[in-house]
Amino acid sequence: MDKNSTILREIATISPDETFLVFDRVKKNFDFPIHYHPEIEINFISKGKGNKRIVGDHVGEIDDLELVMVGAFLPHCWDNYKGKSKKIHEITVQFNQDFFDSSLMKRRIMKPINDLVKLSIRGVLFSKETAQRLKDNFLGLSKKNSFEAFMEMMFILHELAIAEDKTILSSYSIEQETFVDNDSMKVVHDYVHNNFEKKISLEEVAQLVNMSIVTFNRYIKKRTGKTFVNYLNEVRVGYAARWLIEKDLTVSEIAFEAGFNNIANFNKIFKSIQKSTPSEFKAKFNGIKKVQ
Repeated sequence: MDKNSTILREIATISPDETFLVFDRVKKNFDFPIHYHPEIEINFISKGKGNKRIVGDHVGEIDDLELVMVGAFLPHCWDNYKGKSKKIHEITVQFNQDFFDSSLMKRRIMKPINDLVKLSIRGVLFSKETAQRLKDNFLGLSKKNSFEAFMEMMFILHELAIAEDKTILSSYSIEQETFVDNDSMKVVHDYVHNNFEKKISLEEVAQLVNMSIVTFNRYIKKRTGKTFVNYLNEVRVGYAARWLIEKDLTVSEIAFEAGFNNIANFNKIFKSIQKSTPSEFKAKFNGIKKVQ
C-alpha cells in the first residue's frame, strides 16, 4: 500500500434527468481501483471466477457468477487474483442519487425494495441461484430502449428484494444511517460516532437519552440486537478496519486512535468481529490498487 494512499471517489456520469446507467463490457481483467460514490450500484459479473471482491472491510473470492448491490459511499472494487478468464463479462447498473428518494419509491408496494436499499449500505451478495435466475435479464438490459430498460430494472429490483440467501458483506457501516425524527437511536448513533475514540460509559449514554440503565439496555438490545458494549466495539472496529486499509499507521496506532487502550484487547475484539487479526486483515489488502 502506498504511503498516504486514499480511496478514490468516482465521478459518475449520470445526469440529473437520467434514472440509471447500464455499463455492459467484456474485459481481460479488473483495472479500476477501490472507489466509492453517492450512487447505489448493482454489479453482475460472469466468467470472473477466482478474482477478488472488496466491499467495505470484506474481501472474498468470486465464483463464475457474481451479483452484488453496493450502497452509497461504500468503498468497493473487484481485483485480479487467481482468475484465468480473459473475457470477464461485467454489467454495472448505477442509479441516480435521488431515484430511491422519489415519491414513487416511497409507495407501500415498494417497501421490499426500500428495505433492500437499507441493507446495501453494507453491501449485499446474492446467491449464485439468484444470479443465474436473473442472468438473462441483466444480459438484455443494454439492448432495450429506455422505457423497456426501466420496466426490466424494476422487475430485477423486486426479484432481488424478495430473493433468499442474501449475504451482508461488510461488517460495519460508518456512514450516516437513516432515522425517524426524534429517534433516540439517532442521538446514540451520533454520540458514539463522534466520541468513540474516548472512554464512553453506559451510564452517560443512558442519561443522554433520558433512560435508566435497565431501560436503555433493553432499548439498545431491541434496536441493534447487541449490548451497548458490543455496539460500541463494532463501531470502533469498523473505523479501525477502514483505517487499516486506508492509512499508513501501525496496528497499535490504529488501536489507540479507535478508542482501545489495550492492544491485546483490541486484537481479541477485532478478531472476534472480523475473524482475522488486525495484521492478517491489513495483509489481505496489500497489492490492491488505490490512488494517491
